[in-house]
Amino acid sequence: MCPHSGGHLTRLCHRLRVHRSGKDERRSLGERDYIQLLDGVHQLVKAPIVLVWDRLNTHVSRAMRDERNWLTVFLLPAYSPELNPVEGLWAHVKRSLANLATVALDRLETLVRNRLKRLQYRPAILDGFLAGTGLDLDPPPPP
Repeated sequence: MCPHSGGHLTRLCHRLRVHRSGKDERRSLGERDYIQLLDGVHQLVKAPIVLVWDRLNTHVSRAMRDERNWLTVFLLPAYSPELNPVEGLWAHVKRSLANLATVALDRLETLVRNRLKRLQYRPAILDGFLAGTGLDLDPPPPP
C-alpha cells in the first residue's frame, strides 16, 4: 500500500498464493515470487516504489535489490506487527469472513480474492490501515 500524496490515491497490489498440501510445494511466497510481484507492480504504476517491509529474509535479499534502482526499501524493526499496515488489512479481511462456514478451499480463495479486490477501490480504508500504524509517511520538507 502506498499513501496518497501528490494527487495519487493509496493503492493495494496483491498476489494470493493457495497452498494445496502438495508434499514438495512451497507453502509461502519465495524470493522469486516477491521479485515478480514487485516487477509487476512497477510495470503497473510506472513509477518509483517506496516499500516498507518487515525483515523476512526474502524481503532483504541481494537479488531483491539488484537491478531495481526504482525501489527504495525501509525496514521495520524486528517483530513489530503494530507498525505493519498489512496486519490491519488482514484483520479487516478476516472479520469479513468470520461468519462464513465454508468447506471448499476454492470457495474460500474466491471470497478472499473478492474482499481484496473490493479494498483496491477503497483508498480511504487503505489510508486507515496506514494511519493505524502511527508512522509518519509524509516526506521530509526540502532543506
